[in-house]
Amino acid sequence: MTIEKTIAHTANIGQATGADAPRLFEVWEASVRATHDFLDEEAIATLVPLVRDMVATFAPLYCLRDSSGAPYAFMGVADGKIEMLFVHPDHRGNGAGRALTAFAIGTLGARSVDVNEQNGQAVGFYARLGFRQAGRSEHDPFGHPYPILHLELP
Repeated sequence: MTIEKTIAHTANIGQATGADAPRLFEVWEASVRATHDFLDEEAIATLVPLVRDMVATFAPLYCLRDSSGAPYAFMGVADGKIEMLFVHPDHRGNGAGRALTAFAIGTLGARSVDVNEQNGQAVGFYARLGFRQAGRSEHDPFGHPYPILHLELP
């Protein structure tokens, strides 16, 4: 990924609207199915109503859009923490996640993120961006037995 491509993506980041919620949920589900292979169908089904609500109520959410205007990647930051970052599998590896993270750090002041320990792709992604483990929890925020790594920038 070149710095030019990251800058180009960053320039295209905008706020999502309420009308984007159904598409953001689709991006979340496709992303989770591509990266969270430790979750079975029952676990995903349990998360669906929680995530639908979160996507509909978390504000602001920032997104990247394709040429038709549909979001293909999105992120939410609160209190200096990246609370969510999802990229549709069709757009992975093109700098979208890196651009959103750079925006979160440079514009929104993000310094930390939590990731599922079993999501090796996310753990590696954030490590490459300079995040380091600062802690670990045995359960996810919903109380499920999926360990969470608490990552911070030094």
